Amino acid sequence: MPGRPIIGIIGGTGDLGSGLAKGWTAAGYEVVVGSRSREKAETFATELGGLAKGNDNVGAAAAADVVVLAVPFASHEATLEEIKPALQGKILVDAAVPLVPPKVSVVQLPEAGSAAQIAQRLLGDGVRVVSAFHNVGASKLHAGGRADCDVLVFSDDKEARDTVIELAGVVANRGIGGGSLANSAAAEALTSVLIWINRNYKVSGAGIAITGL
Repeated sequence: MPGRPIIGIIGGTGDLGSGLAKGWTAAGYEVVVGSRSREKAETFATELGGLAKGNDNVGAAAAADVVVLAVPFASHEATLEEIKPALQGKILVDAAVPLVPPKVSVVQLPEAGSAAQIAQRLLGDGVRVVSAFHNVGASKLHAGGRADCDVLVFSDDKEARDTVIELAGVVANRGIGGGSLANSAAAEALTSVLIWINRNYKVSGAGIAITGL
């Protein structure tokens, strides 16, 4: 992908989405914050400054080259259906985690295998789905600077995976390829483990670091 991609963040005013928006905007990327409320998105984009803009979710997806989906799993499929027409030919970065309240510290993967696999099947071959940012605590992103953790990135499309690895390295220590989209199940499940660690050890942002590289 020549030049810097325009990044659209669906759910861009939520905890994770707003943290990612802050990091990429601070690094000089053009970010389109998406929300169900365009007014809310525009207000937050004004606070971000830089090249940030606000729009509704469909508008943000349409304006972007790389679209990040940062919504709760409960609204995952409905949101994908809503923005599907605007995603064709683009990269969709699925950051959704299949947490099932109230037992969010217990791994409960969907029958389809993972949220990312659900997204790829729903969107079809015209969208290059990448899975990433499941194990990055929003508190780390909002603290300023790069989050002190690594980001695992999965996709069946190597070029798309490499693009997101680079973007992850802007907001965190490193983006690290983790293989095919099917492997996303490991990172999605790990989120529940990290939630349990946060609660048990009374911390707010347990993360992962890959050693030996």
